[in-house]
Amino acid sequence: MIPEMLGLAAILYVAAMFLLAHAADRAAAAGRWRWMNRPAIYTLSLSVYCSAWTFYGAVGYASRSGLEYLTIYLGPGIVFAGAWWGLRHLVRVARMHRITSVADLISSRFGKSAGLAALVTGIGITAATPYIALQLQSVSMALSAFARTDAPLPGHIPLWTAIGLAAFAILFGTRNLAADERHHGVVIAIALEAVVKLLAFIAVGVFVLWGVADGPADVLARIDRMATRPEGEGWVINPERWLVLIGLSASAIIVLPRMFHVMVVEASDDDRLRQAGWAFPLYLFVMSFLVLPITVVGDDILPAGSNPDLHVLALPLSQGQNLLAGFVFIGGFSSAMSMAVVSAIALSTMMANHWLVPFWLWLRHGGFRANRLPGAAREDLKALMLNARRLAIVLIMSAGWAYHQMSGGTSALAVMGIVAFSGMAQVLPSLVAGLIWRGATRRGAIAGISAGSLIWIGLIYLPSLGLVPQPVLPAGIDPFAGSVLVALGANLALLILVSLVDFPNPVERMQALSFVHAIAPDSAGPERAGSAPAEALLTLASRLWGSDRALEIFRDASVEQGKSGYLPDLTPRFLTDFERELAGTVGAATAVALMGQVAGRGSITVSDLMEVAGEASRARADRTRLENAAEEIERTARKLQETNDKLTVLSEQKDAFLGQISHELRTPMTSIRAFSEILSEPDLPDPDRLRFAGIIHDETGRLTRLIDDLLDLSVLEGGQARLILSVVNLHDVIDRALTAAQATAARRDFTLLRDPPAEHLMLLTDADRLLQVLINVIANARKYCDAHAPQIRIEARRKPDGRTEIDISDNGSGIPVAKQALIFEKFSRLNDASRAGGAGLGLAISREIMEFLGGSIAYLPGQGGACFRLTLPHRPRPPRTENAAE
Repeated sequence: MIPEMLGLAAILYVAAMFLLAHAADRAAAAGRWRWMNRPAIYTLSLSVYCSAWTFYGAVGYASRSGLEYLTIYLGPGIVFAGAWWGLRHLVRVARMHRITSVADLISSRFGKSAGLAALVTGIGITAATPYIALQLQSVSMALSAFARTDAPLPGHIPLWTAIGLAAFAILFGTRNLAADERHHGVVIAIALEAVVKLLAFIAVGVFVLWGVADGPADVLARIDRMATRPEGEGWVINPERWLVLIGLSASAIIVLPRMFHVMVVEASDDDRLRQAGWAFPLYLFVMSFLVLPITVVGDDILPAGSNPDLHVLALPLSQGQNLLAGFVFIGGFSSAMSMAVVSAIALSTMMANHWLVPFWLWLRHGGFRANRLPGAAREDLKALMLNARRLAIVLIMSAGWAYHQMSGGTSALAVMGIVAFSGMAQVLPSLVAGLIWRGATRRGAIAGISAGSLIWIGLIYLPSLGLVPQPVLPAGIDPFAGSVLVALGANLALLILVSLVDFPNPVERMQALSFVHAIAPDSAGPERAGSAPAEALLTLASRLWGSDRALEIFRDASVEQGKSGYLPDLTPRFLTDFERELAGTVGAATAVALMGQVAGRGSITVSDLMEVAGEASRARADRTRLENAAEEIERTARKLQETNDKLTVLSEQKDAFLGQISHELRTPMTSIRAFSEILSEPDLPDPDRLRFAGIIHDETGRLTRLIDDLLDLSVLEGGQARLILSVVNLHDVIDRALTAAQATAARRDFTLLRDPPAEHLMLLTDADRLLQVLINVIANARKYCDAHAPQIRIEARRKPDGRTEIDISDNGSGIPVAKQALIFEKFSRLNDASRAGGAGLGLAISREIMEFLGGSIAYLPGQGGACFRLTLPHRPRPPRTENAAE
């Protein structure tokens, strides 16, 4: 089997994973494949811990260091089997605060500190580069096992591997900006890869155990013979080194960015850890059990000087089992692929949220302000976030490849993996302290992480690159174990000492209370200074998540408050919930920065903190009862207040409307009467007679239109109109409406933005009634759009449930918030009557027509201009049989 064939097989394997991930993403979006959310899939996804180090390097590690390889499996096994309840607490807190990464967790716990998040991100990227280099090295090294001596491998295999893995991570890690950062397609692909690599390892292990050796007894005998050789000293257990390595592997399962992502971010709830508490250690046991037979048999029968990292491939190749060796190669490639892809996704989220986007905000000097700009709502911040993550993936993979080149590509895989473990371990003291000790402070965490990381870089990371010599420690102390203990000891000591002498700010104390006791932060305190119009927050949400998702969030909040429409009151509860929703996309620190710039949200005061502490100390039953009662009273009062305000305004406008109607009726009647008297004069010239007759005709038409509007509204409100159903093409109806609306005197040329193919939707409705609504809305846009270069945008779509939505928007200044609740009322109109040119009944009639058709019409705020959404049902209600004329 030649390397070219294996390369083709790897490409086909990646293509298969691509198709599977794509199908899983589409199924998740459509609500299908619910089995993807089962605990078994979650447990298999945790196998991303078993990277190429585990698949290849564990055997090499065992060959060089004996039973010490077991420490890499014992740490995670102990954590999951003995402390799964602690992991449940971690997942519960992370879901509560919409945590997106380990940097986000630590930043959120310690006062949502942007600086601390950036520091942890830097450590994560630095520590991950050896691990990503390890995966690239493993692919190149595995292909070399199949290469012929007369046909050496190309020298750019690690580079092309990095490019391919980066492309896969970009395609499925940055396709959309989810509020919970879950990637169903990637998770299902990882779960399948877990099965592939497990089957491949079992296959080679069983072959070696019973196909090459004569069973377990033969393997044990080989171990006894090996222990008597000089190289058998590696089988002697070094207690201090074992203790350090078990601790490092235990911390790695929690703080490695890829493990935190699959274990915490991708978890839909914390209960699935109950099954993972025994299933994942079992998976690790199977992988670790077969390492020993492969190691001892490979050392026994393979030529001296063979690379022990390649025993997994060399053994079947030495026995002529090329197909088995090819399957094992796919298993190892699967291990490298899953680790590199998930690491790139997790690290790109950290880099984008805590480096790139904050840097962009700093360059903008306070972008995202509440000031409305024409078309600002259509600026796509989602694209900015996704492009930042794509750039981060490229940078991370490039850093891994650069480390591979700097290290010469010859380091043992196990050494490269241990370097990464020891680096990320510097985050663990602050993470654990943040979850169990309310006294831990931000300054303490920064001091501890900084000191530990600097020691790690000097004593472990730089020596692994050959840039500085290995540290010299007192005789009898293992250099690596001693360096790790020094780094972690300084880290923990500074964390404790600085926290003891420091006093946390109110935000830190609130977050500490929430993290330690796993309770949601109280959001029912007093109103905070610096609130901004809700429409500014809606604009921000639309630019991050899209208009539909943002409108859904704000409408649900309005309903919960007992209000109608899309603009809830900016209560502390709403602002806190919205900030947490925002944190699920951009991270807690960046969410705080955005809220500060858009909403001007002030810092939390000591009185807020005391209120939260008081609320937390009450009995839970009393608190729940009182909160529920208070929310219900507040919701009812707000609804009554909104209704009362609307009735007050309508009462005032009703008087104005009656005066306006009187004026509208009196003016044409006066004209008709005056010109009729003139026409009665016998000596009136014929040209004047014709001109005056034309004026009478125009005034009569004006009067007729006004009366028709009043009668039409009366018929619709009385339920006496008849529904005349027909099948129509929406595109044709919109064309007719545009032609009719162009008769209005807009005084300016409008740019029309349409998508004609999307408008070809067949509807079963009353075409004339729908046409009347479209004309009213389009005519309003032509009358009131005040943009310098006016535009009218028409968008049509068919929803999955069969409903049809038509959005008609302009790029003007929109309708003021104070008038948005009244624009569909029949006694309401804009202040500038001279621009209206009518009695102001158009939108009131449009609302009645849409309800008559079984649909609705709504004004959408925060869209950068006036925007109306017409919604038509899949099937209209049955036509009425009664008629007013009968």
